[in-house]
Amino acid sequence: MTAPLILGTNSIKSTGYDVANSLRFNDGSSDFLNKTPSGAGNRQTFTVSMWFKRANVGTSQYLFNAKDGSAAQDAFFFSTSNTFYIALESVSGSLETNRVFRDNSSWYHFVIAVDTTQGTDTNRIKLYVNGVQETSFNSPSYPSQNANCNLNTAIPHNIGRRVGTSGDFIDGYLAEMVFIDGSALAPTDFGEFDEDSPTIWKPKDPSGLTFGTNGFYLDFEDSSALGNDAAGSNNYSVNNLAAVDQSTDTCTNNFCTANLLDNFYAQSTFNNGLLQVISTTTNAAYNKGTFGVSKGKWYYEVKIVDSSSNGTIGVGWIASSPTSTTDQMKNKTNQSTYRDNGTIFGNGSEIVTGSSLANNDIVGVYFDADNNFVYYAKNGSFQNSGNPTSGASGTGGIDPGAVATATPEGFYFPAFGDHSGGQNVGIEFNFGSPSYTISSGNSDADGHGNFEYSVPSGYFTLCSKNLSSTSF
Repeated sequence: MTAPLILGTNSIKSTGYDVANSLRFNDGSSDFLNKTPSGAGNRQTFTVSMWFKRANVGTSQYLFNAKDGSAAQDAFFFSTSNTFYIALESVSGSLETNRVFRDNSSWYHFVIAVDTTQGTDTNRIKLYVNGVQETSFNSPSYPSQNANCNLNTAIPHNIGRRVGTSGDFIDGYLAEMVFIDGSALAPTDFGEFDEDSPTIWKPKDPSGLTFGTNGFYLDFEDSSALGNDAAGSNNYSVNNLAAVDQSTDTCTNNFCTANLLDNFYAQSTFNNGLLQVISTTTNAAYNKGTFGVSKGKWYYEVKIVDSSSNGTIGVGWIASSPTSTTDQMKNKTNQSTYRDNGTIFGNGSEIVTGSSLANNDIVGVYFDADNNFVYYAKNGSFQNSGNPTSGASGTGGIDPGAVATATPEGFYFPAFGDHSGGQNVGIEFNFGSPSYTISSGNSDADGHGNFEYSVPSGYFTLCSKNLSSTSF
């Protein structure tokens, strides 16, 4: 299981260059971008830079590739074993990392620099991850000097799918996709280490670079033209992607999602960038978010997307993962749950019966970690006459239990649970960067998040930029 992202770590300070948008890809929707250049650029020297946050693992996912019919392909992709693979088949060059990339809570930055004119073979393909050159590979091979690649020629190029197939789609968030035609650049042309947190790699503005003939910069800022080249006219065509797939979850403001690797009994399926969770199981299924909190005041929303007549859905906050199917997300200690039949639980006891939930209902979930109270609202109406701004009095609040003793970490996580006995039930998380259309639009006091209902004073969305608002 990947380590959860605790607010206070792996975050980006709010000053400096900000990336406004990413593009959310869902492999089940066959999302991809494509273009065939009008002519060849530099076939020997080029650079690819991209930021990516994974939303699926264990599958072949092609980030960028070029291929024409039966000709050899050039590609950059995740393998089924979660290694990162550079396959320049046209010049017999290949690098497969020994380490794997399974973290779905954080962003990766990949830079691939190709220069076949180099006299030393190991300098002809270089891979950098988060600013550091990767040097450990499984059986690497390098192109011959001055070899000409098929990539950057007048053949089909895809972003997010393997050319010529109906599979190998990516699943996750892509930001700052850059192609430099004619130069093999260093990662420092695209990013830098944070001066206050020198282990944190953050992006730099690439707009001043020289992109070359077929170079491009996809910033995904125009929701009506998501394939637009911000550096010129090398636009990409969009397939099965829409304005709702533009996301504010980026490498400079990382948002919470469901944790793919904390999927109890592996009984849930995930869609829409780990925001939609569907349970398709005969056993219980539980999922936690990627962010844990122990102080501050936090808010998220849940849209009910599939509420079976026999299903039981629970949403709320939970301290530790279930260890057996008897750990139902309702009557256990160190958690609070609002179930779809209206019952609300806290720290092992049923507290109150509120309004039942149906498809398209939106649940507001509030956690005052400073005073240890959870509150719920259905479609904007507070349950149990709750008042999330009541502070220590906790008017209508639910006590989830003593978080400090709940887990070794002492953190609570947003959670979804199903103990329905084979029913297909599901929800759509909104941690501030929703995958569905919001009709109103509300943000927290720092201007972060996009919610259907108002965020109470002092409450914040679960994103890395809110670190400065919580006195961690």
